[in-house]
Amino acid sequence: MLLDSGRGYDLIGDVHGCGRSLERLLEQMGYSRHGSVWRHPRRMVLFLGDIIDRGPRIREALHLVHDMVEAGQALCIMGNHEYNALGWYTEAPANSERRHVREHTPRHERLLQQTFRQFEEHPADWHDFLDWFQQLPLFIDAGRFRLVHACWDGELIGQLRQRFADGRIDRAFVSASAVPGSFANRVFERLLRGTDLRLPQGLTLTSEEGFTRAYFRTKFWEDDPQTYGDVVFQPDALPESVASLPLSPTDKGRLLQYGVDEPMLFVGHYWRRGRPTPIRPNLACLDYSAVMYGKLVAYRLDEETQIDPNKFVWVEVERPEAPQ
Repeated sequence: MLLDSGRGYDLIGDVHGCGRSLERLLEQMGYSRHGSVWRHPRRMVLFLGDIIDRGPRIREALHLVHDMVEAGQALCIMGNHEYNALGWYTEAPANSERRHVREHTPRHERLLQQTFRQFEEHPADWHDFLDWFQQLPLFIDAGRFRLVHACWDGELIGQLRQRFADGRIDRAFVSASAVPGSFANRVFERLLRGTDLRLPQGLTLTSEEGFTRAYFRTKFWEDDPQTYGDVVFQPDALPESVASLPLSPTDKGRLLQYGVDEPMLFVGHYWRRGRPTPIRPNLACLDYSAVMYGKLVAYRLDEETQIDPNKFVWVEVERPEAPQ
């Protein structure tokens, strides 16, 4: 995807309905509102997806992002939460065991319930946004830098480009993702959710939100990891007895590697904490748990080819963000 080389770019991580904090971040970076559109005279925003779910001002955040995109002031890629919303309404293929791509289970409904609640009185709005989600690309490759919500898998993206050159998929592709192991399923799982491994010894972990998982999220850039602790990449740490176990050869073979010589890559998704900083000179995560009263983070990209630790900016998400 070609971008205007004469502009600077402000890359923003997972918003999750923190609309007021998003406005504060844009103001801090020199954007101002003209009518319904936030603008900057020389810069534009690149959103990393996950605009919806969990937060108190989902509808307001969606309108802000959508209006910027429509006015040419921003681009937005798809996050796993936008995919979840599409999947909730998209019927699975006839050969699938499911009725919908995103099965209507209590767990899946719980993830979407804040979005559903905030659009109860605005069904036409929600229908329009679902159509817009379908148009969001799964990645942006600008040559010097790349954006994907969770994980850059060069092989899968190369195959995807043969069918959808700009990363914008169609409804049939979303429907096909209901079939486990299908190409569409692998694309969404890898690009929007990242890599994971099954916990050894049959263990499970329960997150702060109460979800129990048998898998944990993993790094996709570690050169020579030796233990499970070397590859974990999520807010919930592994128990020390597990973290210190040596990686099995099979699990080690399942890991991806994003090399240090690849273009700069920006992701969201991973609920980081603390002071925003690069993971590597060519890799940064911009999700710092905004909706959990963390930070809503941006990176101000200009002409550099390595990520500058001094170019992260953020606002602290304060309790007044909650509904009044």
